[in-house]
Amino acid sequence: MEQEHKSSTPRSGENRSRSASGSQSRSGGSSSGGRSAPRRSRRRSVGARISGALLYVLFVIGISAVLATVGWIWAGDVLALNKAEHTASITLPDTIFTSTEVEVKTTDADGVETVSKKTVEVADMDYVADLLAENGLIEYKFLFKLFARFTGAAEELSAGTYELNTNMDYRALLINLGRSSATRAVVEVTIPEGYTLDQIFALLESRGVNTVAELENMAATWDYKFSWLQGKVPLGDYHRLEGYLFPDTYQFYTGEDPKYVLNKMLVNFNSKMRDFMSSIEEQGRTLHEVVTVASMIEKETDGEDQKNIASVIYNRLKNDGGGTMGYLQIDATLAYINGGNVPTEADKSIDSPYNTYLYPGLPAGPISNPGMAALYAAVSPAETGYYYYALGDDNVHHYFKTYQGFLDFLASQERYGR
Repeated sequence: MEQEHKSSTPRSGENRSRSASGSQSRSGGSSSGGRSAPRRSRRRSVGARISGALLYVLFVIGISAVLATVGWIWAGDVLALNKAEHTASITLPDTIFTSTEVEVKTTDADGVETVSKKTVEVADMDYVADLLAENGLIEYKFLFKLFARFTGAAEELSAGTYELNTNMDYRALLINLGRSSATRAVVEVTIPEGYTLDQIFALLESRGVNTVAELENMAATWDYKFSWLQGKVPLGDYHRLEGYLFPDTYQFYTGEDPKYVLNKMLVNFNSKMRDFMSSIEEQGRTLHEVVTVASMIEKETDGEDQKNIASVIYNRLKNDGGGTMGYLQIDATLAYINGGNVPTEADKSIDSPYNTYLYPGLPAGPISNPGMAALYAAVSPAETGYYYYALGDDNVHHYFKTYQGFLDFLASQERYGR
């Protein structure tokens, strides 16, 4: 019994221990109930993350949609998509181009690379973009300028007038604003017989073919490969081509390269004179002499007496009889050196190699660009004994073999103060 009592005590203690343990368990349950709040917070945190991710995805999708829409709109402008049909005439003036020197790298057959420099004309792309936008050919100027910068188009454009339309994308617009463009406007220009270089260049500039300055520079510096120019008409002065730009009707592109403008007229002259060359050589004359004589004939008369005028010139050149002493005394040469004005007595003393009153023989060169009839008269003059001629009150040239006959005629005419 005593043992049982002893054994029961521990069990009672165990019960107390369990009771205490139970109490601790309840207490612990209560404590566990206090830790259940963070679990709900974690659930809310996960939900927030999911919501945030969804919002981010929606944001990205929205931005992408906006960018895609903007990109599509821009692409439509770049690629000329869905634009209303529209055509515009675009003129790029010479004043928007600036001369710039750039490096050019070339590699020969041996792989050796050399660097040289060349001058290019760079267009003002702000001006070009504004012009295209004003004419409804592009919508986004900044985008067009960005495209032009990446493609280096500013160096490829050329002055001139072009026919462009809204079917052309950015690339096509830039290509068609260049010198080789098939859309460049073509102008028809008629060069009258007897026009001087200055008159021809002014006419070409007025029609938008090119500028006077560029034409003068090309005429002075470009060595055209025609045998009658090589070594005979030196470089340096644009008047070297006086007489050789054949008067005719030509078609030019607006803003055309001045080299090709002049070459077209020189080629025409060359073809026209081909049949005369053998006759000129047989006569012991040079082409330059013949063209010079023809240029004076052209300026002295537009009638049917060109061969008689030619005979007077040649008679004075080869025979200083008749009181002329080899002086041609052609008033048209005075007009050439005084700027095209009516010659005066004072002009006869102007010191110029073109002054046929001051210097005997032919002037330094042609004084105009003669037509076919004047050239033919210079090659085949009439056979006469005339040394003088004068325009009468009847507006017809009268010819004389003697100086006295010439003076008597002048005294009989009202225009000379009868």
